[in-house]
Amino acid sequence: MKKLISSIFVLSFLVLSLFGQTNTDPKAKATGNSSPGTSPADLAKAALSAHGGDKLRGIKTLVLRGSVDVTTSMFPQALAGTFAMIFAGEKYRLDLNNPMQPISQVFDGVNTQTTIQNGFELPPINRVGFFMLSKVGDTSFPVSALPANGKKKNGFRITSPEGFYTDYFVDEKTGQLKGYESSYDMNGRVVTTSVAIDKCRSVEGVLIPEKFSQRFDLGQLTAYADFKAKDIQVNIEVQNAIFTIQR
Repeated sequence: MKKLISSIFVLSFLVLSLFGQTNTDPKAKATGNSSPGTSPADLAKAALSAHGGDKLRGIKTLVLRGSVDVTTSMFPQALAGTFAMIFAGEKYRLDLNNPMQPISQVFDGVNTQTTIQNGFELPPINRVGFFMLSKVGDTSFPVSALPANGKKKNGFRITSPEGFYTDYFVDEKTGQLKGYESSYDMNGRVVTTSVAIDKCRSVEGVLIPEKFSQRFDLGQLTAYADFKAKDIQVNIEVQNAIFTIQR
């Protein structure tokens, strides 16, 4: 049971992450799956503008702290925990506290440290999800159409230089993100995950997801995570020592 719960908590951050992973379907092609007359680039620019525009693109630090409740198809009772995510340029720190298995992972711009056993590392959270929206306009992070086999059409994909991607879905009226999703390989098993944004908060002119839910389809197991960021701070001073795990 402890191993199962630990695995669930690890999965709950693979997208928060907020969100998106390495493409595991090399045959999936972007073929213009967007609203008629609206290109993926237009949708990406609209989403960037709706979430802060140049303020989001020029963000120097971002700190989120809050709670997360996790349930699964095999264990329906909610498991409560807390999370903290800190971004500073290319550096990041992720902390997950829960009664069963606390987890930390940091990247100091060069090296990654993690407290996860067996050498496993979470995907780089500065290359997935909401944070990648700030890369719109950067040619190193190309914007493309959603895969042709996708059911949702009003959106776009951003891919990082390392091959990590996020598929974003946009509200036609506001341009704000409604959610995002991805598939990725985890130890030989394809995991599909999707995020639905319930509420955003404006902080220093940047509209940041505050409350969102995430679903993980793992074949025989489905996991659900409900996130609520209680503390969101933008462009505060962050000490370099934060990006080191003290042994």
